[in-house]
Amino acid sequence: MKQTPLEKRTARKARHGSGLDMNLVSLIDVFTILIFFLLSSSGVETLPAAAVHLPVSSAKKDPKQTVVVVVNASEITVDGRKVADVAPLAAATDDLIPGLKAELDIMSARPVALAENADQAHSVTIMGDKDIPYQLLRKVMYTAAVADYTNVSFAVNRDE
Repeated sequence: MKQTPLEKRTARKARHGSGLDMNLVSLIDVFTILIFFLLSSSGVETLPAAAVHLPVSSAKKDPKQTVVVVVNASEITVDGRKVADVAPLAAATDDLIPGLKAELDIMSARPVALAENADQAHSVTIMGDKDIPYQLLRKVMYTAAVADYTNVSFAVNRDE
């Protein structure tokens, strides 16, 4: 009796015993840990840590991912890069801060990765120490407006 090709293949597999055994337990463990990590880290919005004492507010809105300008008693930084010292700015009569304007121009020249983020491309969050003078804060806001950052937000600590 002549065997069909399917019967020949079945007989060959039975003879060689090359069955495929996969242990999925470790793979499932890895995916479980990955899912737990992703779920636990989602929804956490953090602003850069700096030596800034933020004012307290009862605001309920969560912060958005924007360019962050940190103003403390000694310096002004944009996304962690120092752009100006505060001491010379206090005596200056001009409202424009050249180092801040140059850095904001560089940031605004970057292309937007996603189309839905285009409206936030010219948004800035100012983290101003609660003890800085208003004149300095006004200069920072003026410079941001000149650099075409028209959507300005202020970072505050949420009042519980």
